[in-house]
Formats: sequence, C-alpha cells, structure tokens
Amino acid sequence: MFKKRFLTMGLATGLVLSALAGCAEKESGNSEVDSDSGKEVELRVWLTPQWKGVLDGSEEGADYDSFFKHAAERFEKEYKDHNVNVNVEVVAGDQRDELLNVNLNGGTPPDVFFESVFAMGDYAHRGALVPINDIVDDAAKNDIAQNYWDNVTFGDDVYFYPFSQNPGTFAYNAEMFEAAGLEKYIGGEEEIKTWTLAEYEEILKALKENLPKEKYSNAYPMGLFALNNQGDTWNLAYLRMFGNQFFDKDGQLVINDENGAKAASWMKKIYDAGYTNPGAESVSSNDVNAMFQNQQLAISFTNAILFNNAKADMESGKAPKFDIRLANIPSESGDPLSFTYVTGAAVFDTKDETRIQVSKDFVKFMSTDPELVKASKNGVPVRNSVVEEFSAENPFFAAYAANAPYVFNFTGNVPGYSQLRQVLYPELQALYTGAKTAEETVEGYQTKGNQVIEEAKANSVIYK
Repeated sequence: MFKKRFLTMGLATGLVLSALAGCAEKESGNSEVDSDSGKEVELRVWLTPQWKGVLDGSEEGADYDSFFKHAAERFEKEYKDHNVNVNVEVVAGDQRDELLNVNLNGGTPPDVFFESVFAMGDYAHRGALVPINDIVDDAAKNDIAQNYWDNVTFGDDVYFYPFSQNPGTFAYNAEMFEAAGLEKYIGGEEEIKTWTLAEYEEILKALKENLPKEKYSNAYPMGLFALNNQGDTWNLAYLRMFGNQFFDKDGQLVINDENGAKAASWMKKIYDAGYTNPGAESVSSNDVNAMFQNQQLAISFTNAILFNNAKADMESGKAPKFDIRLANIPSESGDPLSFTYVTGAAVFDTKDETRIQVSKDFVKFMSTDPELVKASKNGVPVRNSVVEEFSAENPFFAAYAANAPYVFNFTGNVPGYSQLRQVLYPELQALYTGAKTAEETVEGYQTKGNQVIEEAKANSVIYK
C-alpha cells in the first residue's frame, strides 16, 4: 500500500504543487495559528548520501533524495498549520562542513539536516542547533533503546531524532577459522558471535600457528591500523576492553588509569606477537579492509554498510568469495563491546520561530510516521517495531538490536570531538613503534585530548 501510494503521489506531484500554490490558505488544526495558517513557509532540508529509494533501492528512479522528497510531499499535503514547501538537497559528505559554515556565517543555514550524529555533534555545542525535546514522546522513547537516545543527547537536551544506525563489529573469515581448527568458535551465518577475551586470544594464537601457509600465504590473524583518524572507533573500542569508562561525568578523558594502560599494553602485546599485520603505524583502515577482502587477514573491522558492500563485491566478482561472518569486539568482562553510528535529523536555529516550529514538525513527521519509519530498513533500524517487522527479511536486524544494551557512546558527546580524533593516532603510532610505553601512550592521549576538550568547552553552549 505504501509503495503504491508513493508511485501515485510521484505521478501527481505537479498537480499537488500547483494546488498548493493556488491555495490562499489551509485549514489549521491549531486555533492559535489560524490567522497565520495561509503563510507560505519554505524549508531547506539537507542530507548527505544515505540510501537510494524510499523503501528499496530497486524502486524505479531511486536516488538519495527519494525518501526525503516523498516525506516532504506527504508533509506538504497533510500539514495544516501553514502552506509549506520543502526543498530537499543532497550534499557531498566531504563538502558538508564547508557548506554549513559558509551558510552559518551568512545567516542562511538549512532548516533541517539528516546525517550521522558523530559528524554533527559540534554544531550542537556551537549553538547552531535547537533542542527537539518537545517533539519526542513516550511512544518513541519506548520504541527506541535508551543507548541510542544517549547518542543524540547533549547535556540535558535531545538534538537529533534517531532514525537508523550503522553498528560497528568485527568481520571474520569462517573458512580461515576452519583451516586453523577453530570450528567451535564460528558463529551462525546470521549471528554476531561473542567471544570472551581469553577465547579471542586463543583464536589469534591458533590463526598465527595453524593457518596453512600454502593456502593463505602472507596472511595474519587480525588487522590493526594507526595511519590516520579513519576507523578510529575500533581503536577506541580496544582501549575500553578492560573496563575503562573513557569519559567522566564532566566530559573529561579518564583513559590514564590501570584499565586504560592495560588495554594499550594488550594492543602492543598482540602486535609484537605477530597476531596482526606489521607496520600498523603506517597502515590505514582502508588498507586493512582491502587486506581482509583479499584473505590476507582472518579478522577485521566492519560496520553494517561495509559488511553489505563486502558481500556485494564478492557476488559481483570484484573481490574473492569466502564465508564472511560477524563477531563482537571482546572485553575482559565477557560482555561484548558494541558501538554504532546513529543517523537522524537535526533542526538548525534559523532565528525564525515559525520555520523552526515547522521544521520540528517535519522532523517528527518523518521520524515517527508508521509508514515512513520503515525506510530505516535501508540501514539498520533503531526502532524495535521496525526490527520486528523486517527481521524475517534481514535477520541481522535482531542481532544488532540484541547488542543495544552494550552500545557505548564513543564520542561522549564532548565538544571538540572532531579535533579530539586527531590526538589518538599519533599516540598509537608511538606505541607500535616502541617510542612510548602503554602508560605513556594513555597519558599522552589524555593530556592532549583534555586540552582539546577544555578549549572547545569555552565555546560550547552546552557547557555554558
């Protein structure tokens, strides 16, 4: 029914817009704004490329703006308080910040931006976004796990409406595990396997010692990288493996303790033991991903998008085909370490109260409408209701949802996170080359990182 309505509305778009343009006013559902209900309100909705199509990329004419244009068409038709025209624009991810800064400096920010929260958090600290607590109701809170809400909450306020997610895990080559005699550690094809840290160390040792060299020449158990800040989320997870809380209640780094040093020491230990690729200090996450796809690594990092892309590359013949499966990052406690990139819409402070309110209404509409939220299956849904509906279609949805209680907020929603990312990898480079001990590594990261955070706090409206 939903797709049929989408196609029908697509054919009638010109008629709908003409009708809207010719209307003198719309009926208002709010008596307080009836006198202003005929006002024309223009909204600018920006997004970076997320997925193609409304519900599926196979739809005719599917593009990155299809869902948002469809949501806009429905909103324009169904909204009663004002005559609204929603303009949707896709911007390249590498141009996002430049375009936003130019428009912010010129006083012309977009009204709504749909993006990964970790990429946009600094705009909340800068005061460029408005809180959206008033459009979050109990139904949404009950349908979306608390750990996802933690990802979009800065201080006491919600700034992004969770829509979908991109969870990070390990990927492993089950065929390499079998070749090394590790069948008992292989999970199901649609399972995210959890190993204890002791089991994981046994896996790494067996892969190094037992992988047949004639079949897997120049192969290593696990990938490590520290060339730059890309893929740093997995390095942040490794540093939490022994229970370090990472940030305190004031948003300060607290990695420089026994647990943090223990984690850094573990990373150096497996590196020195030859359980990883050599030269981690000069290897990028892209390099590691390519090594894994070429079966030079048995275990690598991945997320839902990379995992699906890897399987697609195998099917198309772009990469060697093997049995790829998922596992959680282990921890000393035995609980899995899980993190995710939450995506959702934020509302910019345009200084126009009417536009801000209409923008909030649009964000709530596209983030809660029972039909529209089904589009989150193009990524990984954050809503339990959508997971339940589409788990038969994609069993990994349930597996990712089961990890929700173990999701940690890798940014801490601290100010200056984009700059903080630049601090970690030089410290890891020093660790792997032996220029610093594990204790010196975490001390250096904490000292330099907290300098970044403190400087950013001075300009953060959240901390003021």
